[in-house]
Parts: sequence; C-alpha cells; structure tokens
Amino acid sequence: MKTDIILSGVGGQGILSIAAVIGEAALKKGLYMKQAEVHGMSQRGGDVQSNLRLSDKPVSSDLIPLGQADLIISLEPMESLRYLPYLKKDGWVVTNSQPLVNIPHYPDMEMIYKELEKLPHKVILDVGAIAKDLGSPRVANIVILGAATSFLGLGYDKIAEGIISVFARKSKEVIELNLKALQAGYDIANEC
Repeated sequence: MKTDIILSGVGGQGILSIAAVIGEAALKKGLYMKQAEVHGMSQRGGDVQSNLRLSDKPVSSDLIPLGQADLIISLEPMESLRYLPYLKKDGWVVTNSQPLVNIPHYPDMEMIYKELEKLPHKVILDVGAIAKDLGSPRVANIVILGAATSFLGLGYDKIAEGIISVFARKSKEVIELNLKALQAGYDIANEC
C-alpha cells in the first residue's frame, strides 16, 4: 500500500489540521509516513501546501515527484490547479468549488471550472456551504477531508479516530462537530 497526497489551500483554511488527522489515522493503521509542508506566507493568506506520503514500507523521501500524487485535496480551486503536474494520470482531485480571492489578479472562475471539469477523476463541492449548514464555517476543512476519505486507503473509522486524537484537547462539542463534518463530506462525495 502506498498513497501520495498533496494538500493545498490558503493560509487559515486548516490544511495543516487535515495533515495532522491523516497522519494520526496512518499511524493508527501502522503505516509509515513522511510529511513536508510549505506555509511561509500562510498568516497573510498565502499558499499552504503539504506533501503526505503513506506506505506499508519505509518511505525514503518526503517530497512527491511530478506525476506521482494519487490525490490532491484542496480547499481552494485555483490552488488545486497549481499542483496538477504532480497528479498521476489516474489520480483524484477533491476540491472546494468556492475561491478565496486573495490576490489582485485572481484568474477568471469560468476558466478554473473549465480546467477542473477536464479532469477524469474529481469531486468538486462547496465545503463552506456544507460547513455553514452544520453550524460552523470553521469545519470546512474536515468536510473536504470527509469527501476525500474514500481515496485515502485508510478507512473512514481510522480518519474518525484521527479527528478524535487531534482535537482531544478541545471540547466534546468540537469533536462531535468535526465528526459530523467528516460524515457530511463523506456522504456527499459518495453520492457523486
């Protein structure tokens, strides 16, 4: 078993929390894991990206080579396109449909949607609206994680356990809300 994942988005969207949950789930499943992060300007709304490499055998490098990612999980649609050169031909993209316009010359959304529609394997959903319906826009990152769960090779239960571990210091309500967000994303993605 080997799964290479690129997580992408903009600072403040919760990319590193997704990485922590997946990492916990991988460890609970007894897998090896390597992670590399780029989050230099994240506090100012800049690009945040993380490489996660999971395997049942030791992993030697933490960076995913071009054309080798099994999955791109993105909380920002333009950012999902940025990392397409890393995606395998049969890889999946799970992305938010709604942009976080944080630069003056943000690309035209019609062009972004056209590019996303060309992809053979994709799940595109409005995670912000789903999170709002659950009562908190802050769980949008866990909604997208739920939508990507079927492609991770870890199993839904291990991801749920990862959420419980990562948010253990928070209140019971926070954990329950994140578990609801995971379920909502999972259900919507499996309906597609």
